[in-house]
This record gives sequence, C-alpha cells and structure tokens, in this order.
Amino acid sequence: MNLFNIFGSDTNKKQPHKDEAPAHWIKCPSCQSLMYYKEIENQNYVCPKCGLHLRISVEQRIKLLADDENFEEFDGNLKPVDPLKFVDKKSYVKRVEEGEKKTGRYSSVVSGECTIEGSPVQLVIFDFSFMGGSLGSVEGEKIVRAINRAIEKRQGLVIVSASGGARMQESTFSLMQMSKTSAALGRLADEKLPYISLLSDPTMGGVSASFATLGDVIIAEPGALIGFAGQRVIKQTIGSDLPDGFQRAEFLLEKGSIDMVVNRNDMKQTIGDLLKLFLDK
Repeated sequence: MNLFNIFGSDTNKKQPHKDEAPAHWIKCPSCQSLMYYKEIENQNYVCPKCGLHLRISVEQRIKLLADDENFEEFDGNLKPVDPLKFVDKKSYVKRVEEGEKKTGRYSSVVSGECTIEGSPVQLVIFDFSFMGGSLGSVEGEKIVRAINRAIEKRQGLVIVSASGGARMQESTFSLMQMSKTSAALGRLADEKLPYISLLSDPTMGGVSASFATLGDVIIAEPGALIGFAGQRVIKQTIGSDLPDGFQRAEFLLEKGSIDMVVNRNDMKQTIGDLLKLFLDK
C-alpha cells in the first residue's frame, strides 16, 4: 500500500480506518496535502486545507448529529426478500448477504430517534456501503415508519441521503418506494411538521427524484454529487458538453434547486437551529 496515497485517485472514496493508515498519515485526494489522521478525524473528515468532504459512516454521522449520541434505533430487524428471484452477475440474496457482512446490518437505511441541539427528531441515515445506499422495499418501509413516528410524537424529520438510487434487483418494488415515501411526506406536511433533507455525496437516481428533494429545507454538503442520471448519459443524450460543476451542490444552489450548502462542521448547529425555528410553539 502506498504510504502517501491511501485514497488513490477517487476523490469521493470513503476514508480508511485509522488502523489501516500506515503511520496514520493520509494524502488528500483533492489538494494532495499530507495530513495526520487525527487532524482530519478531528475535523469530521473534512480536509482542513481544501475543504473536501470525505464520505463518513453511519456511526460517524450519528456521532456528528445526535446529542451525546442519544440515538435509539428502530426497525433494525427488517430484512429484504427476493420476490423476483433476481440474478445478474450474482443473485440478489448473495448481494444482500455481502452487504450484511460488510456493514453488520440488513439494509442501507438506519432509522431511529434522537435529539439534535435539544430538539427531538426522527433521524434516517443512508449507508452507501450497503449496496451503494440503494433504495429498496425495506428502506422505503423504514422511512415511512420514521415519518409515522414523527407524526405520532409531533417531531421533526431529518433524512441524510447517500445513494445511487432505486435498487434494480427489486425492479418495480423499489420504484414504488418513491411514491410511497413521497405520499407519507405529504401527510407529514399536512401535520405542519418539519422535514429537513440533507444531501451528502452522492445523492442520485430515484432517491434524488423523490423524498431527497421534497424537504422543507434542502441542505447539501459542499461538493456533493446530486442528480438523477449520470453525466455521461446526459451528455450523450443532449449531445453537448455540460457546464463546469454540473450536478455538484454549489451548482444546484446557484440554480435554486437546493436551499443551503453547509460545511459538515456547522451541520449540527444549522439543523438544530432550523428545528427550533419550525417546532417553536
């Protein structure tokens, strides 16, 4: 392993575990700066030199957002089934088993309850490590249950998206989750309860085309890739070059598609302030 190039050429690759980093030195894949692991860990995996936001795990995201890590998980026992007996290069069952072995969970969504800056909230977090954070039946069900709990308890809802889109191995079943979650968010809106959508890198496909862009406030992390189809497909379809920064958070903010681009180190305070604003009786 190259001592000074742990991330390789992929600027969006998840950071290595500290035990895997030789001598605890890493090299930022964007600005090429050398950093001590603890330095970037203390910055919530944001490069202090150029501001590159590296992908973080669900556990790190909970630590970042939840007060005193007071997160209580729900529905962790829900498991996907294989109604289509789907097989591509591998069977769907095999892919789910691999995802479970890799992450220790049965789906790409972790949902639960916590407080953020003192405000009680239902928190849903996507895990990109589980089948690319894809949206399937279990993921949709977890989101809807979180919405129902928010309505029942008169709480806010925060969803942190990191997904490649709908899960192709479930075909129409996964596409149904787009309308299912959107309809549930409609009920949340009728109850005048806040939904804050946080878009991290990447938020693509059916996730971006449904609940991820239905927030009362839509926040993105700097540099996050956000869109529906990939840039290559779009370029081939329209037959022309795409503008610089296309599908990045800053580009979407400029075009009015999202409301805020917030540094990860300021994220908890920002979300907490919004929740207090919306939930203040």
